[in-house]
Amino acid sequence: MKEFIAGRHVQQAYYKCFIPNKINQEWSIGDPSVSDLLSKADQAIGRLDAFSDFIPNIDLFISMHVAKEAMQSTRIEGTQTNMEDVLQDRNSLPKEKRDDWDEVQNYIKALDFAAKEMDKFPFSSRLVRNIHKELIKGVRGEHKLPGEFRTSQNWIGGATINDAKFIPPVHTEIAELMGDLEMFANNAAIHVPDLVRIAIIHYQFETIHPFLDGNGRVGRILIPVYLEHKGILKKPALYLSDFFEKNRELYYNNLMRVRTDNDLIQWIKFFLVGVIEVSNSSIETFKKITKLKDEVDAKLLTLKGKALDAGRVVERLYQHPFINADEVTEIMGKSQASGYNLINDLVGLKILKELNPGRRKRQYYFYDYFRLFL
Repeated sequence: MKEFIAGRHVQQAYYKCFIPNKINQEWSIGDPSVSDLLSKADQAIGRLDAFSDFIPNIDLFISMHVAKEAMQSTRIEGTQTNMEDVLQDRNSLPKEKRDDWDEVQNYIKALDFAAKEMDKFPFSSRLVRNIHKELIKGVRGEHKLPGEFRTSQNWIGGATINDAKFIPPVHTEIAELMGDLEMFANNAAIHVPDLVRIAIIHYQFETIHPFLDGNGRVGRILIPVYLEHKGILKKPALYLSDFFEKNRELYYNNLMRVRTDNDLIQWIKFFLVGVIEVSNSSIETFKKITKLKDEVDAKLLTLKGKALDAGRVVERLYQHPFINADEVTEIMGKSQASGYNLINDLVGLKILKELNPGRRKRQYYFYDYFRLFL
């Protein structure tokens, strides 16, 4: 990796684009600091995986991690949505927030689609194109060749190509470069740790920038689904977009540093630090969820005859912590009056809290749970 050459600049008509070198080759880490971080990252993921085994119905809680991943990944691209917006019904939001909401929901759908597809098929250019199609269907960018590699030049940063911060390869190079990326992702003859492999894949994908829009989001979707596909995690509980968003400038600078200074090692170290931090943070969140669940279960026992209905409502809240009276009534399968009574009980127990009091259609949320993901 110390001898790594990222690529070369090639003159086009009136600009120079960057054509990355191929990556389907044997890699040698060599750098002790990378090996040390890799060991720590493996240990952190192992602890996260082991911890998730002890949490009943962990899939309920993972859906909140997915929502946060989707929000943070789209925020990197400039949306202004937040977790409160993401978890509400689209029609309850002001019109100016709905486009951002749509993009986040598409990300969630594309992530789910990618995970299911990678269970059936190996990593491929076809899979990447299909993820892209799901991602920009019906949202901003839907006219920019959904599911198809670009047929024109794009660029990153700057109002025009003349002041661009980075110009990816000319479109005629994309098929060959993505073919090389696909071979590297699936080449069992190359002995490189999977965490390092996905770090290289992410860098190379973002450098190729094969689509007119949505490249960053597609590239970040590939990380958790690839790790789950490789069996590094039994459950998809590791999402790096929160780390990338909180360190957005470093994220972009470290990717760019590979292209300008051939410093792939620094990018891999940054990526591994993210894996360690996010794994440890996820463990702490799961610990807090477990503690909160015990406290809530104890409160529900005080409801006696209503405890069973309340338990079903709370189980739904772990998956989606916003709810209204109609939804509570539907979960209970009883009268609307019973639904309102149960809401009042849950508010009294400080499990539910009214969102934006004073609105005609009241909405409530599982505040103590919701804030664990802020």
